[in-house]
Amino acid sequence: MTAVTPALGEHELALHDRARAVIPGGMYGHMAVTSFSAAHPQFIVSGDGCRVTDADGREYLDLMSGWGPVVLGHRHPGVTAAVIDQLGHGDCLDGASPVAVDFAELLVDTVPSADWAMFCKNGTDATTTCVTTARAATGKRKVLVARGAYHGAVPWCSLRGAGVTDEDQAHLVHYDYNDLSSAEAAAAEAGDDLAAILVCPMRHDVKRDQELVDPAFARGLRALADRTGSVLIVDDVRCGFRLDLGGSWEPLGVRPDLTAWSKAIANGQALGAVTGIEALRDAARSIYVTGSFWYAAVPLAAGLATLTELRKGRALPDMVRTGQRLRDGLAQQAVAHGFEIRQTGPVQMPMLSFAGDEGFRLVTAWAEAAGERGVYLHPWHNWFLSAAHTDADIDDILDRTNDAFAALG
Repeated sequence: MTAVTPALGEHELALHDRARAVIPGGMYGHMAVTSFSAAHPQFIVSGDGCRVTDADGREYLDLMSGWGPVVLGHRHPGVTAAVIDQLGHGDCLDGASPVAVDFAELLVDTVPSADWAMFCKNGTDATTTCVTTARAATGKRKVLVARGAYHGAVPWCSLRGAGVTDEDQAHLVHYDYNDLSSAEAAAAEAGDDLAAILVCPMRHDVKRDQELVDPAFARGLRALADRTGSVLIVDDVRCGFRLDLGGSWEPLGVRPDLTAWSKAIANGQALGAVTGIEALRDAARSIYVTGSFWYAAVPLAAGLATLTELRKGRALPDMVRTGQRLRDGLAQQAVAHGFEIRQTGPVQMPMLSFAGDEGFRLVTAWAEAAGERGVYLHPWHNWFLSAAHTDADIDDILDRTNDAFAALG
């Protein structure tokens, strides 16, 4: 049996009190842990490999990997060395560092649909740059997006209502994921004003089981974009470099015109990227997108080191192997304890739900029980494996999740 510790320690609780005094709500966005759990720590002071430590010194086996950016493991030696070396030369400089060219060359060499690359700071920057480029290239305004899909946290694409006006999203036209007929109907509604079709590589909306793409749907969107003269944009921010280094739809033989990247491309450093085809190079050059920190050299050096490591070919197969080990173990535990669970999505980006669990009460209780036993995971957002998870780590996680199932009684 794994030892159970109190849900939150005194330092964590003190930080909550201090944060509420100076930060609206005590924290915001996906880092506001009270939105999904009253027991998860909100403040993490360190990470190493696939483990993180909270403000009270409690260690957790990490199944969120920084909510996706950490693909090689926290403080990966090669990436850390690249960061330290670049810091010795500078970070935010008066011009772009040569490492920007180095990393752009490596991206173009890695991604078959990429003839060029641009860099930014996060996924929202990347999807926004893609949409802006598509509108510049076509001279049109409408963008097709799947209902419920998350493409960033700014008004043009935000899923949250507060502070967002109808006018902010006036040129979005919605379709249903994996339903080609609905996408075709949305294109017909957009008519001659269709600039782009924006799509995630799989359906990974929060608070619902994940759904892999139907290859026929992916091919159909490619054909629809070609037929309408619009730009096919794949938002690979969440999945990129965990499913396939060439792009998440590369195994399907479906190549986008533009791809948005972030999260895993720099193993936790703040970096986003856009890659695109030759036909859109002039449009990308014509738009004005920039930021004081978009050309920071340290994240670019981290990205170069991350992709260099990923190209060795071990990390992705390792994540698939350990992810399958985790999935099989959880399935066996659920049956042994009399629960019906669903595990959806790729094994390296797993999500677990309980059948008939309205309001996510049961899965939240299970996630909190796992947290009390030193496993950090989320009740209704997909998790992320990293290359730092070993078979022994997965076995350790499973020992603790088994006790969490038992705790549900």
